[in-house]
Amino acid sequence: MRLLLVEDDVMVASGIKLGLTGAGYAVDWVGNAERALEVTRAETFDLAVIDIGLPGMDGLVLTQTLRKAGHAMPVLILTARDALQDRVQGLDMGGDDYMVKPFELPELLARLRALLRRSQAATSATLSFGPLELDTALRQACIRTGGAGGACQPIELGPREWTVMEYLMLQAPKPANKDKLLQALTGWDKEITPNAVEVYISRLRGKLEPHGLALRSIRGFGYRLELMEPAAAPGATTGAPTL
Repeated sequence: MRLLLVEDDVMVASGIKLGLTGAGYAVDWVGNAERALEVTRAETFDLAVIDIGLPGMDGLVLTQTLRKAGHAMPVLILTARDALQDRVQGLDMGGDDYMVKPFELPELLARLRALLRRSQAATSATLSFGPLELDTALRQACIRTGGAGGACQPIELGPREWTVMEYLMLQAPKPANKDKLLQALTGWDKEITPNAVEVYISRLRGKLEPHGLALRSIRGFGYRLELMEPAAAPGATTGAPTL
């Protein structure tokens, strides 16, 4: 998932970015609202974290401006203001959630996960597709055997494999756009080639196909997570994906 952080305090921004990247997010940071408007016109983000006390245009006006421009990404507002009126104003101007500084990183991460689930119409911290389950809170993946009450066999996913897998599952049963996958893997300060997506898709195929799951290439677009046909994967189950 690719996040935009709008924060003018360099030390605060560095700490937040370090925590978010450590949790597997691709994070791009800007220090003012005007720059944020520039980058959102050119780039796509899954969520924005916006501080209210920005130089020039403040974070509330920025949030309102983004909404008027048609941006539907979730917005988490950060501020040192804790009055009820400030919280109400922030939500009324387009914010989806509100956190008062200082805050603890685990709570910030939990709120971000909740906003991302809501934006993707997911209702649980656990994403499921066929036998595959991802616990987005614990960042653990496993293959469920023997039905809903059966054991869940852990599978190891590297940080970028996790990012690709999570994005594919959030999009399923729709295909995931390859360019969006690339953006989810990196921000401006990291260079990664389009072929990197294919590398991670290949690695994931090797881990998923023995369990009846396929990553189908959609020419000119991207990839779709699918259940393999029973004849191709004995023992694989059929049915609609769930979130």
